[in-house]
Amino acid sequence: MSQLSLDKSKIRFLLLEGIHKNAIDVLNSNGYTNIDYLHTALDEDALIERIRNAHFVGIRSRTKINERVLQAADKLIAIGCFCIGTNQVDLRAAMSKGIPVFNAPYSNTRSVAELVLAEAILLLRGIPEKNALVHRGGWSKSAEGSVEARGKTMGIVGYGNIGSQLSVLAEALGMQVIYYDDITKLPLGNARQLGTLDELLAQADVVSLHVPEIASTENMMGARQFATMKPGSIFINAARGNCVDIDALAVALESKQLGGASIDVFPKEPKANDEEFLSPLRRFDNVILTPHIGGSTLEAQANIALEVAEKFVRYSDTGATLSAVNFPEVVVPLLAGKHRLLHIHKNIPGVLSAINRIFAENGFNISAQSLMTNDAVGYLLMDVDADYSTLALHELQEVEGTIWARVLY
Repeated sequence: MSQLSLDKSKIRFLLLEGIHKNAIDVLNSNGYTNIDYLHTALDEDALIERIRNAHFVGIRSRTKINERVLQAADKLIAIGCFCIGTNQVDLRAAMSKGIPVFNAPYSNTRSVAELVLAEAILLLRGIPEKNALVHRGGWSKSAEGSVEARGKTMGIVGYGNIGSQLSVLAEALGMQVIYYDDITKLPLGNARQLGTLDELLAQADVVSLHVPEIASTENMMGARQFATMKPGSIFINAARGNCVDIDALAVALESKQLGGASIDVFPKEPKANDEEFLSPLRRFDNVILTPHIGGSTLEAQANIALEVAEKFVRYSDTGATLSAVNFPEVVVPLLAGKHRLLHIHKNIPGVLSAINRIFAENGFNISAQSLMTNDAVGYLLMDVDADYSTLALHELQEVEGTIWARVLY
């Protein structure tokens, strides 16, 4: 791939799944007006047709960008996941094509933390079960099994952006907070880090999961872990669906080992709103089931749109890849009067030497240069004099291992 048109109106954005209009406002205010905006997700074949001429694509959780889609996206230079998760994108395949993937890891943390805390309060009071009974015409006015959150122990598994914010909210409510993380994390407030997951499970009245979807977290909550939890305690998962053995959770609820649960994410979720949701948890009145909406508030979606759209603009305007989830992170301040060259290449020996040799032989002066690599690709930013940027770009495209090169003005 060579340079994009200097006319920003020719840089095409494809935004799917009803991304908040803040994204459009950010793009428009920075000169980007060629925006294809859809309220729905697209199936694979439709996405392939729509993405062929897109330079940037923005999605939420339903759209799947796999290797087949990426092979058809000849002009694509960046993907934005307008959410926290990025498992709907083949990150490795995107990286191999020189396509950074951006997300919004911070913008909906408050929304998720508030939902978890609300669910914890409801479950400790036995509200879901009482609500279901009243809907069926029953009436059980009793304090039995209904307790305050104040003084209870909140156990947080994964003390990252969401877990730590939940920690603050739970403590403000009067709860004791303990947490487990696989690395040492500085506690907020009076929270205490425990050394093992089993320690946390045995002590917590409420266990809330906030871990990423990686190999080590797959089915991390199974029959043994549920048996380790305090009898009658509450389990909440608003993290990732494959972190929990749902059948084991159903057994723990059936046996009354757990007093209730709230699940927002599932190993298998409907692809569309009109598809039936199937789960063994549907039969339990003391389980809150929500359709993957932990971060689905108006405030969160508005903030996510701002965050990811701003990353699109920075990458398009300056080549900055800060916070890309699958790509070397490079940020270099723009120099007045210079043109910026971007070069993405396979991480093989000799690329930088070859580039610098070409520049030296042609008398090209490099005003600034920064290279970062990961195990597969390298990303090089260079600022050069405007007079020879076009020729320099042509030479860069001939370097062995080049994936693509682009010039910014």
